[in-house]
Amino acid sequence: MTATIRDLDLKNAEVLLRVDFNVPIADGKITDDTRIRRAIPTIEYLQDQGCKTVICSHLGRPDGRSDANASLEIAASRLAELLDTEIIFSPEITGPGVVEIARTLKSGGIMVLENLRFHPGEKTGALDFSGELARLGKVYVNDAFGTMHRKDASIVGVPTLVQHAAVGLLVAGEIEALSKLTGSPKRPFVGILGGAKVQDKINIVDALARRCDTLIIGGAMAYTFLKAQGVDVGGSRVEPAKVSHAKRVLERCEAKGVTVLLPVDHVVAANIAPNAESEIVSELPEAMMGLDIGPETIALFTEAIKAAQTIFWNGPMGVFEIEAFSAGTKAVAEAVAEADAYSVVGGGDSAAAIKQFGLADKVSHVSTGGGASLAFVEGSVLPGIRVIDKRRST
Repeated sequence: MTATIRDLDLKNAEVLLRVDFNVPIADGKITDDTRIRRAIPTIEYLQDQGCKTVICSHLGRPDGRSDANASLEIAASRLAELLDTEIIFSPEITGPGVVEIARTLKSGGIMVLENLRFHPGEKTGALDFSGELARLGKVYVNDAFGTMHRKDASIVGVPTLVQHAAVGLLVAGEIEALSKLTGSPKRPFVGILGGAKVQDKINIVDALARRCDTLIIGGAMAYTFLKAQGVDVGGSRVEPAKVSHAKRVLERCEAKGVTVLLPVDHVVAANIAPNAESEIVSELPEAMMGLDIGPETIALFTEAIKAAQTIFWNGPMGVFEIEAFSAGTKAVAEAVAEADAYSVVGGGDSAAAIKQFGLADKVSHVSTGGGASLAFVEGSVLPGIRVIDKRRST
């Protein structure tokens, strides 16, 4: 079992807490503070223990240099509002001054560091940068599930250099929730995959093909699978290099008795735009691309979802950000929410969609990590978990 903060004696401890405050920002304002809110139980637990807590995170992709538009100060301010407490924001990430502030924090005090990705050593996993961060706490806590599949310095380097390492309450909850999909899930187990590219989901497609009773595939990636079946997909997006892989997956599923459901009708348009003229077709015209699943497909997918005992969903059924192409994703979200099943939404666009439709509180678990949740369900041991487990075993 991975060590959690509940396994450690944290009374008045000096803690370096890695969180995921990679929040969306528009016009200088946070548009969704979910990731900050999800970290609060761990932060409050550390406060209750009287810990001096230094919080670090990344935000965006500033490529190893300072960028005012990617400053974590805005997230630190929002955290202070949510906790109703004073928080020190450090415009520096490392250095003697930062170390001094960390040492002089009061019991239960909090400091938030500037964006880790302003330093080039974060993405390269530089050991010297890990060492500088490790000076800021004797205990390392990782509550950033969304980045635990990375090998960043703050994820895999720091925990090897401190006295104790554990995961926070958010990560512990993710491990517990996702493990129910990789152990002995209740059946029927229905996997739902969507999104743009087969390339991005090769491993999870293979894993679900081995594990599920029914595999539902929608979104743009469905057209590569339809192409593999010899279906004319018109102007829809296809990954030619992945057609043969899709064919092998379909053959493997047939041999194992896994039902694969693909779109049988489509909402098509000549281009992706809010004002694009669309129509519903069963056969794709050459000049049109499939941008959502049609009503017959919605009925087909919904029937399978309602019969499930376990559900894993990752990826939208269409371009759900545009209302004209959102009906399929909304219908799948509603079916997952209404199903009498253990249901997990695997982060990313599907998590955004289920929240957009007001259904997030009606599923069993919404993961905070898209890529991390996929890697976990695939059966991979995430680097951020592996390094903490290794610490516990030594």
